Amino acid sequence: MSSSDYSAGSGMSALDEEASQRIAQTGKADIIIGIPSYNNADSIGQVIKAAELGLAKYFPRFKGIILISEGGDIERTRAAVDALHDKQYFENAFVSRPSSDTEIFVTKYRGASGKGTAIKAIFEAGRSLNVKAGCMLDSDLRSISPEWIELLISPVLLKDFGFVTPYYSRHKYDGTITNMIAYPVTWALYGRRVRQPIGGDFGFSLQLMESLLAKDVWGTDIARFGIDIWMTTVAICEKFKICQSFLGAKIHDDKDPGKDLSPMFTQVVGTIFSLMDIYSDTWLRVKGSRPTAIFGFESEVAPKPLNVDVDNLISKFQTGVETYMPVWRQVLEPENCDKLREVARLDSLHFELPIELWIKCLYDFAFAYAKLMDGLSAKEIIEALVPIYYAKIASFVSKTQNLDSHQAEEAINQQCVAFEKLKPYLINRWSSE
Repeated sequence: MSSSDYSAGSGMSALDEEASQRIAQTGKADIIIGIPSYNNADSIGQVIKAAELGLAKYFPRFKGIILISEGGDIERTRAAVDALHDKQYFENAFVSRPSSDTEIFVTKYRGASGKGTAIKAIFEAGRSLNVKAGCMLDSDLRSISPEWIELLISPVLLKDFGFVTPYYSRHKYDGTITNMIAYPVTWALYGRRVRQPIGGDFGFSLQLMESLLAKDVWGTDIARFGIDIWMTTVAICEKFKICQSFLGAKIHDDKDPGKDLSPMFTQVVGTIFSLMDIYSDTWLRVKGSRPTAIFGFESEVAPKPLNVDVDNLISKFQTGVETYMPVWRQVLEPENCDKLREVARLDSLHFELPIELWIKCLYDFAFAYAKLMDGLSAKEIIEALVPIYYAKIASFVSKTQNLDSHQAEEAINQQCVAFEKLKPYLINRWSSE
């Protein structure tokens, strides 16, 4: 994606005519709560309840709307909304019911299938309503509470923040793409320590919405799983005021990273690498890093346990050595390639992928992806990274299995520091083109 394409405009509206008319009839609102959904009728009721209660409890003097942007079966989602008509949950939660019920819209978004297009529809509605602030919520949340609404929106309304990222308590092996790639790369390259740069729940200002809608990415892979890291990177690089809000535990469907590597890896990592190219003028000038303010009360929360099959990860890495060695020889510096062969010969008891080797490999792949060197396709480059990623997870799990969550978190932060220290390695590669 070239820079000219990147700022070419937002293209076709993601709101259909019916939704556009309803938004026009509403006229004006102060707050929009967006819920991107894909066939989440079984869980979305809980999210809507929390959103309604949060608006009534914390923002009673503001006009809020809830927009569900559905990519699947819209009739089932509408039925889930209709099932909430008695509003008994207000009394049960000891929250005064507002004089007029919050409007809840359900729309079938238009455009490329994916979360990004669902978010685009919500942003377009927020812009039309000229809202002061908004937040986005995942549709399958089981741990959400009304307090999330306050924590995601108040920094925008009261403190003039442009973007509010979530700060969750997670199990040490949950969110491996975040822990091993998204978090340390955001820290090292862009100089901001944002713990959950691909969190699905976030707050935003009208100005950020307008900036994001002006960019022509909505028909690309970014409009799938890459949307969250894209928004975080844009907010940082375009100097929006950013903070984090502590939301407690996030309970969702956990997956062993070695048994279910969904398209999310390809799209998130591909987006991270693409953004490195788009914003290279920015990160090449960034020196050091700084923390990001955290709002909310950081209580002790015990996340749900997650088991990882380390032997399976090691086996997939060792198999990948022979399969992907031709690509590795094109992408990696020779020394890094030779060291990976040495790691592959280790048994499971002594298996370790050194942090420095992992970082240099990831930086090599980022450079190759951005430059599409030696005729390799973007898809081939990302696929060849996967076995090394498996090795990194196996190594991290082996080293931290006897550590508590705080100690494991410190190990993750130490890795981020190592990414920052090795940034000159990436700069040298990037500048050598």
